[in-house]
Amino acid sequence: QSSFCSALCGTGAGMANAPLVQNKSYFEMKVQTSGTWGIGLATTSCALDKIPLGLDNTNWVLQSDGKICHNREVLYQPSQKIEEGDIISCTYDHVELNFFVNGKSLQCPVCGIRGQVFPVFYTGDGAILDIIFKDFIYPPPDSFDQIMFEQIIL
Repeated sequence: QSSFCSALCGTGAGMANAPLVQNKSYFEMKVQTSGTWGIGLATTSCALDKIPLGLDNTNWVLQSDGKICHNREVLYQPSQKIEEGDIISCTYDHVELNFFVNGKSLQCPVCGIRGQVFPVFYTGDGAILDIIFKDFIYPPPDSFDQIMFEQIIL
């Protein structure tokens, strides 16, 4: 188990409190209990009380049905089936958002993301997710690392 892991359950969405400011960010999520869920990136304008995400221009998500969505558009529909116990991870390098299942890339890069973005997750229909921001289950791809917090140097 991760030493920095939070469970997300109920109905709604949650956003990390740190934006992705470094060049190459990585985070994971474990599907503890299936239901409706999503993982991806969002701007602070994202309405966290409206799920599923992926229906407007403030977020880019992999949904529990396997679709990668943004602004009501299905960007990709990979054939990979996602089940309870699977680890979903994201990499973001300010050019592409990529999704992985159990350490294997879905080969579905999402481009065109602009501005400050944060990791975002949602649950519904009994889904329980473990959100993992460090001490990962799968090692991040080369040069990707856990989310770094901005520091102000006086």
